[in-house]
Amino acid sequence: MSHNASLERPYFFDVLQEWKKLLGEHGLPQDLLWILDENLVFERDLASPSGVRLGFQTAFTAIPPELAERTYGFFSEFEARMVFYCLGTSKGRAVCMILCDPVFETRDAEDGFIRRDDWLISFHPGPGTELEEVTDAQRWKDRMIRGRPLSDLDFCMPMDVLREIEAHGRPLDSRERFGVRVLRASERLGKDGR
Repeated sequence: MSHNASLERPYFFDVLQEWKKLLGEHGLPQDLLWILDENLVFERDLASPSGVRLGFQTAFTAIPPELAERTYGFFSEFEARMVFYCLGTSKGRAVCMILCDPVFETRDAEDGFIRRDDWLISFHPGPGTELEEVTDAQRWKDRMIRGRPLSDLDFCMPMDVLREIEAHGRPLDSRERFGVRVLRASERLGKDGR
């Protein structure tokens, strides 16, 4: 993704209002639960066509405040289509993520996406299926991290990027991330007296 100097997206709350309206039109709740990559739970399920069942958790990875607004702000700086995506519902809430990648430029109504080309944003209300919230620590530990099929959800914001923006004002590059890991390891060694 490249930074965009010319595109001006609407204010987050204007897009949020449009998103809630679309969810309501599709019979989905307008009470939203925003999640990140770390909240997704993929588990093997031989009964599913993909062999994978999707759930989510909020017990093991806390959801930062103003998650959706912060994600929107970060993704707004790129020349790639942003997507407001509903994964399903849980306990009367729509479970949502904000995704961003040029791959979504090819997605349209046939794929379940409602496009707003003037905003370079799409909306994906989804089927509204009930999602299970995983609260069992063992299931969380046994979740699929590798070897699952690529999906739209792979284009979401990871928590580390939000933390880096909060701490440094921007995401770190790979060299800087390595440096932070070395620094933390050195600090741990120093505390252990080794």
